[in-house]
Amino acid sequence: MILSREGDVATLGLNRPARGNALGPELVQALEEGFDAALADGARLIVLRGEGRHFCTGFDLTDLEALSDGDLLLRVVRIEQLLQRIHAAPVTTLAIATGRTFGAGADLFAACDHRIAVEGASFAFPGPAFGLVLGTARLAALVGRDRARAILLAGQEVTAEAALAAGLATAVLPPAAIAAEQARIAAAAARLDPPTVAALHARTRQAEDDADLAALVRSAARPGLRQRILDYRAAVAARRNA
Repeated sequence: MILSREGDVATLGLNRPARGNALGPELVQALEEGFDAALADGARLIVLRGEGRHFCTGFDLTDLEALSDGDLLLRVVRIEQLLQRIHAAPVTTLAIATGRTFGAGADLFAACDHRIAVEGASFAFPGPAFGLVLGTARLAALVGRDRARAILLAGQEVTAEAALAAGLATAVLPPAAIAAEQARIAAAAARLDPPTVAALHARTRQAEDDADLAALVRSAARPGLRQRILDYRAAVAARRNA
């Protein structure tokens, strides 16, 4: 992960472009540490963006064959804890999505205050296809219950424009317009001190963190999670090769 600072703005760059910036244990830990460092250093806006083509393509399952169901459970719990920290942050947060923003990456995007989809970006929440319930209440709080159910049940990709219409994205912009919009958001973020921002986040948060974590653990603790993911990957590969 790359951490940079300019004025009141700290940028956390997901820096695993060869893996689509997929969230493995090391990257999750680096994001946690980078987030803490940005807060400790007095940042008023924390920006999340991906290096390379994609923002974040979900879980890093490079070593799936070697993992147990328990290993996977621990990984998804760590990701949910990271999402909750970002969602309840005492400062304003901004995610800038390029290319594919899938699975846990889409949940990372949804956890932020401002959510810019760069033109051509797409979103998907494939977790339910292998029985995983992650971040669903946060998604429902953004887009409404019925639309969240439709997105999650269908499992199809959502275009940037559809994400904006649904409320998942707060803006769709060409790359050349990102800097100006980030500067506007940074100026607004400097208005309020961190205790006030934290209080506002707490009072406007519709999703219940403990309930979300419990739902995730129940879904991930069902026997056979690893095999369900393997089956899902095989089905996706078969569709691509059809």
